[in-house]
Amino acid sequence: MSSAERGVDAARTVLAIDTATDSVVTGVVELTGETIGSVRVLAERVVTDHRRHAELLTTLIAECLGESGISRDALSAVVVGCGPGPFTGLRVGMATGAAFADALGIPAHGVCSLDALALETTPPAGRPDVLVVTDARRREVYWALYRDGARVRGPEVSAPATVAEELAPVFSTGEVGAVSGSASHLELVGWTETTPQVTVPSARGLVAAAASAIEAGVVPEPLVPLYLRRPDAVEQKARKLGAAR
Repeated sequence: MSSAERGVDAARTVLAIDTATDSVVTGVVELTGETIGSVRVLAERVVTDHRRHAELLTTLIAECLGESGISRDALSAVVVGCGPGPFTGLRVGMATGAAFADALGIPAHGVCSLDALALETTPPAGRPDVLVVTDARRREVYWALYRDGARVRGPEVSAPATVAEELAPVFSTGEVGAVSGSASHLELVGWTETTPQVTVPSARGLVAAAASAIEAGVVPEPLVPLYLRRPDAVEQKARKLGAAR
C-alpha cells in the first residue's frame, strides 16, 4: 500500500542511527513517502567524539525520543548506517540498532552510510555526479561516486592517490558537481573546487536511503557491516599463528 493510499495519518516514525564516522548520529523522523522530501526530522543529535560512541549513543537516542514526543512502542522501524567505517565505532551503532529493533519487534534496515551523505548532496544542473569521501584511517579513504542519485562506483577503500588517479577523468570533464564527507580527505583525492555540502550522515539521509524498502514493507536482511578490510584488533592467538607462518 502506498503512502497516498494509507493517508497522511499513517506516517511512520523511524529511529536512525549511524556511528560509521567520528560522529555519533541519531534521530527520530517521520516518514510519509519514498523520497527524501517525505522525511521530516522530529529530533536529531550529532556529537563528534570517536572515543565515546558506546557511552553517548543510548543517551542521545533517549534525548531524541523525549524531544520528539515519540515513545519506543510507536516506532515503526530502525535504520542503521552500516558503514563503511572503522570496526570498533561501527559495531556500536549496529549492535544498538539491532537490539532496539529486536526488543520492539520492528525491522532494522541497514544502509550504506555514504549513500546517506549522497542523498543530502545536490549537484548543479548539468553536472550530475556526486562524490563522497570519508576518513578510513591508515592513510586511506572510503569513497563512492553517484550519478543522478544512484551509486555507480563504490563503496571502496583506497589510498587517496589511487582515488585521485581513478577520478581524474571525471574531474577534468566537470562531471562531478558536488561533494560531501571529510573536507581534508576530499582535498587529498584532488578535489578543491567546492566545500562538502554535508560532512556526516544525517538522520534524514539515513532514513531516505531506506525509505522505499520501509514503505514497501520489505523484510530486511540481517545487518551486515561494511568494513571493507580486516579489523585492527586481532586476537593474540591469531597474531602468534600469523607470526609463526
